[in-house]
Amino acid sequence: MSEIQSEIAPTRLHHSARPGGVPRYLLEGKVPERAALLMIGEERSYGDLTAASIAVARWLVGSGGRKGDRALIVAENGYFWVAAYLGTLSAGMVAVPLPPTIDDEDLSYVIEYTEPRAAFVERRLVRRVGNHLGGIPLLTDALIPSLLPTPFADGENRRWDAVDAGLPPVVESDLASLLFTSGSTGRPRGVMLSHGNIIANADSIIAFLGLTGKDRVMAVLPFHYCFGTSLLHTHLRVGGTLVIERRFMYPEKVLERMRETKCTGFAGVPSHYQVLLRRSSLKKMSFPHLRYVQQAGGHLAPAYIRELREALPSAQIFIMYGQTEATARLAYLPPDMIDAKAGSIGKAIPGVELRIVNEAGQPIRPGEIGEIVAEGKNIAKGYWRAEEETASRFRDGKLYTGDLATVDNDGFIFIVGRASDFLKCGGKRVACTKIEEVLLDFDGLVEAAVVSMPDDLLGEAAKAFVVPRSGDIGNLQQKLSEFCKRHLPLPFIPKQFVVIDSLPKNTAGKVLKSNLR
Repeated sequence: MSEIQSEIAPTRLHHSARPGGVPRYLLEGKVPERAALLMIGEERSYGDLTAASIAVARWLVGSGGRKGDRALIVAENGYFWVAAYLGTLSAGMVAVPLPPTIDDEDLSYVIEYTEPRAAFVERRLVRRVGNHLGGIPLLTDALIPSLLPTPFADGENRRWDAVDAGLPPVVESDLASLLFTSGSTGRPRGVMLSHGNIIANADSIIAFLGLTGKDRVMAVLPFHYCFGTSLLHTHLRVGGTLVIERRFMYPEKVLERMRETKCTGFAGVPSHYQVLLRRSSLKKMSFPHLRYVQQAGGHLAPAYIRELREALPSAQIFIMYGQTEATARLAYLPPDMIDAKAGSIGKAIPGVELRIVNEAGQPIRPGEIGEIVAEGKNIAKGYWRAEEETASRFRDGKLYTGDLATVDNDGFIFIVGRASDFLKCGGKRVACTKIEEVLLDFDGLVEAAVVSMPDDLLGEAAKAFVVPRSGDIGNLQQKLSEFCKRHLPLPFIPKQFVVIDSLPKNTAGKVLKSNLR
């Protein structure tokens, strides 16, 4: 097993203590006039971001915000979101980004749970969100220009050397953000990420992606989601550009925008690639500037990876794995290993150590199944005000991910599934993802999700929710049943096929199996 351990062992990254935390790490030394954000009809430079961040930070301090206080951010991706986020961190406060679609019950819960001292809310959301805020200071996107005093119009004064005046000192150990994810109790839980967590993970991602200031990424992922914020952190750090696009429901517009803005990168979760590959013109288009695509946020079936490689033959495809509790990223599969290690998430990223352990905590042998345990400077501090859940998932500085996996003789990791996403049919266990992979080999589907249903004979059976590629669904269920009989063992063939227009998803594009159940 020592040989396998050495294969999974990390490349160590050494971080010196950086005063100023994340904002300074991202913005210091940048050319003020260089484009940082491109939106439809709007461009914002690094100088704009620096000036806005400083102004927002001073507004927070002037409004009574103190180091460690929380500030809500409820907005779509854009200049306002980035200014609010970096300004909050510059003031030594803790950003609490929330999806604009958050329901009233969860919003009330998060406000009670985090006791925010300020809020940043997009104008169109103020009426709904404001009802929950009480008397805390509120800043909208309409008010940002009023915060920018005349001196900031001078590009020289937009440099980071102006930031420290009147603001509390920030160091890497300070808490930077609370990113909310679903909890075991059904309530969202806040993952505590420090400035150091963010910096360490950004350095790692930049290293294995080879990002430079020439990179320009198409950002369709929401910034309140860890994958989305990782795009923001990594591309600002290297001096690159984010092309912000909110119209993914119209994929053709996104693809045209990618070509128009000469994007070098694209990042998405499985649902993004499923739509692009089977409900857009991606396969008929060329992207001469596209250097790489990133995929994380869930399992992308091998059939889609093959189609993606055929559609984008000149782009590097990075298959990645991570969790919010790890800031964003834990492992990646190098593009040149996609064929040789099909279905693998690869190995640990630089600065991270991954072990696959059995129930006794011992490393597994190749072919055995165990839980992925992660260690590194990117591992979160725990869950906000949730000691029991923190103690369960974070032990001795390590993250127990809850993901089950195996390794091969070369040390490459293959996820088997979530401990909660298995079926036991007729005494045999199978990961729902394995059934989904087979279903998605059927060319007539765009998406598929499998959950359990009770069965008198097997105890538990598979129930498949499927989204057809076109409106013609005649005999689809019969065709799927026959297809599964040829490719799945009898106990794992779905007992029911439910045809729906789309799978329920959260704002990050992840399938909500709890809704299907």
